[in-house]
Amino acid sequence: MEEPPAGQPVIATRALTKRYRGGQLAVDRLDLTVPRGSVFGFLGPNGSGKTTTIRMLMGLVTPTSGTARVLGEEMPRAGGRVLPRVGALIEGPALYGFLTGRDNLLRFDAADPSADPRTRAARVDRALARVGLTAAAGKKARAYSLGMKQRLALAAALLQPRELLVLDEPTNGLDPQGMREIRALVRALAAEGTTVFLSSHLLDEIEQVCTHAAVMSRGRLLAQGTVAALASSARSRLAVTTADTTDAVRVLKEHGVNDLQVTEDRVTGELPTGAPVDLAALNAALVGAGVRVRAFGAERASLEDAFVALTGEGFDVAG
Repeated sequence: MEEPPAGQPVIATRALTKRYRGGQLAVDRLDLTVPRGSVFGFLGPNGSGKTTTIRMLMGLVTPTSGTARVLGEEMPRAGGRVLPRVGALIEGPALYGFLTGRDNLLRFDAADPSADPRTRAARVDRALARVGLTAAAGKKARAYSLGMKQRLALAAALLQPRELLVLDEPTNGLDPQGMREIRALVRALAAEGTTVFLSSHLLDEIEQVCTHAAVMSRGRLLAQGTVAALASSARSRLAVTTADTTDAVRVLKEHGVNDLQVTEDRVTGELPTGAPVDLAALNAALVGAGVRVRAFGAERASLEDAFVALTGEGFDVAG
């Protein structure tokens, strides 16, 4: 089958809605667009509808209304044609504990009718190497740590070349080194042309590895776009380091700086909107008022700032 045109989104939903029995609205008229070649981060607090959305995209759950197109075709109707072109790790690894890591992959590969049995062993070895499990390939999967199980499930998703890789919390259970390795793998896959759709509760992870992101809350899409654009949508904050925090707060307040917060010898605040702020004049006003300024500057807004501004939620946003 031909690939969708280069300009066509890899994932596109229109008014996608899922209402469960009893009236619970899990996803509410979602319009999501995932560009081809992107690493797309899917963020949302607990119960925001992320997992339900992923399950609808993969044809595991039928929408109540609306449409979901994956690789240019409507799901779940075209699942038989679409899913062989998609690798997925959803809701944790489903493995055979009594089999070794290698035997798990051999069984997964044998279940793929498009997989050439003559090259199966080479495919399995390559997938194990990509996720750093070659040395543990002969171990029973039940003896694997959670992080190793995550790696093995990811290897299963990478047995064949994929146009789209859907990962639900791919670094769950990994140590910091393992997280870095998975981030590097995601970047490498994207460089090879695979679009990666990545659900994560780790905002720092999304900011480091993703080119685009979407923020969900209570089943609704709050924002989507490039990570840079989403981060810049949050206001920059001014940071002043001084021993004279009380006087600094007074002067900054007089010059329109809002949401002032003091932590030991540091004062931060939200710069006023509207006309550009003359930071040099603001610094001079502090010094003129006798404030001993040791450090002064505007801090770049982060994706976390944007997320908190959009959802009102803190950093722990698993869902």
